[in-house]
Amino acid sequence: MEKLKGSQRKWLRGMAHALKPVVQIGKQGLTEGVISQVDTALADHELIKVQAVASKEEKQEVGRQLEEATGAEVVGLIGHILILFRQNADPEKQLYELPE
Repeated sequence: MEKLKGSQRKWLRGMAHALKPVVQIGKQGLTEGVISQVDTALADHELIKVQAVASKEEKQEVGRQLEEATGAEVVGLIGHILILFRQNADPEKQLYELPE
Protein backbone atom coordinates (compact mmCIF):
# COMPACT_ATOMS: atom_id res chain seq x y z
CA MET A 1 0.00 0.00 0.00
CA GLU A 2 1.33 3.42 -0.91
CA LYS A 3 1.55 6.21 1.66
CA LEU A 4 -1.70 7.98 2.39
CA LYS A 5 -2.21 11.61 1.39
CA GLY A 6 -3.15 14.21 4.00
CA SER A 7 -6.70 14.42 2.66
CA GLN A 8 -7.09 10.64 2.90
CA ARG A 9 -5.81 10.65 6.48
CA LYS A 10 -8.32 13.37 7.36
CA TRP A 11 -11.15 11.41 5.74
CA LEU A 12 -10.16 8.25 7.64
CA ARG A 13 -10.05 10.15 10.95
CA GLY A 14 -13.61 11.28 10.23
CA MET A 15 -14.68 7.71 9.48
CA ALA A 16 -13.05 6.51 12.73
CA HIS A 17 -14.86 9.09 14.87
CA ALA A 18 -17.75 6.77 15.77
CA LEU A 19 -15.54 3.71 16.33
CA LYS A 20 -14.70 2.33 19.77
CA PRO A 21 -11.18 1.12 20.62
CA VAL A 22 -10.85 -2.59 19.78
CA VAL A 23 -7.43 -3.11 21.39
CA GLN A 24 -6.09 -1.71 24.65
CA ILE A 25 -2.39 -1.53 25.47
CA GLY A 26 -1.86 -1.91 29.20
CA LYS A 27 1.05 -1.27 31.51
CA GLN A 28 3.02 -4.19 30.05
CA GLY A 29 3.26 -2.21 26.82
CA LEU A 30 3.46 -3.56 23.31
CA THR A 31 3.67 -7.35 23.55
CA GLU A 32 3.46 -10.03 20.86
CA GLY A 33 -0.13 -10.70 21.94
CA VAL A 34 -1.10 -7.05 21.44
CA ILE A 35 0.56 -6.98 18.01
CA SER A 36 -1.31 -10.15 17.08
CA GLN A 37 -4.64 -8.64 18.22
CA VAL A 38 -3.98 -5.46 16.24
CA ASP A 39 -3.06 -7.46 13.13
CA THR A 40 -6.24 -9.55 13.39
CA ALA A 41 -8.41 -6.47 13.98
CA LEU A 42 -6.89 -4.72 10.96
CA ALA A 43 -7.57 -7.78 8.79
CA ASP A 44 -11.21 -7.77 9.92
CA HIS A 45 -11.95 -4.03 10.03
CA GLU A 46 -9.19 -2.16 8.11
CA LEU A 47 -9.69 0.94 10.30
CA ILE A 48 -9.34 0.56 14.06
CA LYS A 49 -8.72 2.49 17.24
CA VAL A 50 -6.13 1.37 19.79
CA GLN A 51 -6.15 2.77 23.32
CA ALA A 52 -2.73 3.25 24.92
CA VAL A 53 -2.37 4.96 28.28
CA ALA A 54 1.15 6.40 28.03
CA SER A 55 2.98 9.68 27.46
CA LYS A 56 2.81 11.35 24.05
CA GLU A 57 6.36 10.26 23.15
CA GLU A 58 5.62 6.66 24.17
CA LYS A 59 2.41 6.64 22.10
CA GLN A 60 4.29 7.91 19.06
CA GLU A 61 6.85 5.13 19.54
CA VAL A 62 4.08 2.53 19.94
CA GLY A 63 2.48 3.83 16.74
CA ARG A 64 5.77 3.53 14.87
CA GLN A 65 6.30 -0.01 16.16
CA LEU A 66 2.74 -1.03 15.20
CA GLU A 67 3.23 0.42 11.70
CA GLU A 68 6.41 -1.60 11.31
CA ALA A 69 4.99 -4.84 12.76
CA THR A 70 1.60 -4.84 11.00
CA GLY A 71 2.13 -2.86 7.79
CA ALA A 72 -0.58 -0.42 8.88
CA GLU A 73 -0.39 3.34 8.91
CA VAL A 74 -1.18 5.62 11.86
CA VAL A 75 -3.71 8.14 10.55
CA GLY A 76 -4.33 9.89 13.86
CA LEU A 77 -3.22 10.24 17.45
CA ILE A 78 -5.82 11.87 19.69
CA GLY A 79 -5.42 11.74 23.46
CA HIS A 80 -4.84 8.12 24.42
CA ILE A 81 -6.18 6.80 21.09
CA LEU A 82 -4.20 5.72 18.03
CA ILE A 83 -6.12 5.36 14.77
CA LEU A 84 -4.64 2.72 12.45
CA PHE A 85 -5.51 1.85 8.85
CA ARG A 86 -4.42 -1.02 6.63
CA GLN A 87 -6.36 -1.60 3.44
CA ASN A 88 -7.20 -5.20 2.61
CA ALA A 89 -5.21 -6.50 -0.37
CA ASP A 90 -8.32 -8.20 -1.83
CA PRO A 91 -10.43 -5.50 -3.57
CA GLU A 92 -13.64 -7.45 -2.87
CA LYS A 93 -12.99 -7.40 0.89
CA GLN A 94 -12.09 -3.71 1.13
CA LEU A 95 -14.44 -1.85 3.43
CA TYR A 96 -13.27 1.69 2.65
CA GLU A 97 -12.83 3.29 -0.75
CA LEU A 98 -10.29 6.03 -0.21
CA PRO A 99 -10.93 9.41 -1.85
CA GLU A 100 -8.33 10.60 -4.34
